[in-house]
Amino acid sequence: MQVMLEHNAGESLTGRIEMDDAYLGGERPGKRGRGADHKFPFVAAVQTSTKGHPLQIQLRRVPTFSSSALKAYANRSVRPGSHVVSDGLACFNVFDRQPRTHEKIITGGGRNSTQIPAFKWVNTILGKVKNAITAVFHWISEAHAPRYLAEFEYRFNRRFVLGSMIERFAYVALRTPPMPYRLLRMAEQYA
Repeated sequence: MQVMLEHNAGESLTGRIEMDDAYLGGERPGKRGRGADHKFPFVAAVQTSTKGHPLQIQLRRVPTFSSSALKAYANRSVRPGSHVVSDGLACFNVFDRQPRTHEKIITGGGRNSTQIPAFKWVNTILGKVKNAITAVFHWISEAHAPRYLAEFEYRFNRRFVLGSMIERFAYVALRTPPMPYRLLRMAEQYA
């Protein structure tokens, strides 16, 4: 998972991008939604084709949904000239400034907000990633949340080249510097 995380870190999205805020983890029973204990915020972004089909995704852990955190994410992961479509969350206003364009669609929250066509693919991906991660892992560690997300992102973005995915992964793994277990345990939370 560390190899996938490091490889994904160098990739960026361009063109039309659907973006949403999401959380992973949490304790049950307990508070639901934002502010729940042990939930980890992350940005879900889907680059779509001109026909509206998903091309690539990004699932990136952020410390909070603040303007400064999203600005750092945007500078690293969204190329200039991109058109970002997001809900009305205030931190996404960082995309209002050039060199990117931003289309805000106020969803109002709740189940009906998942039915808005402009967010079809980001909502589909969010459902799939949360189901995949919670089905495989019995407990989600905050320190390793970026790696869980990176694994799903890596496999999704290479879904059209399944025949060569293992060979490419081996090539990338050999070129990735080794990381001792003690450093993995102390790994930075925000990739």
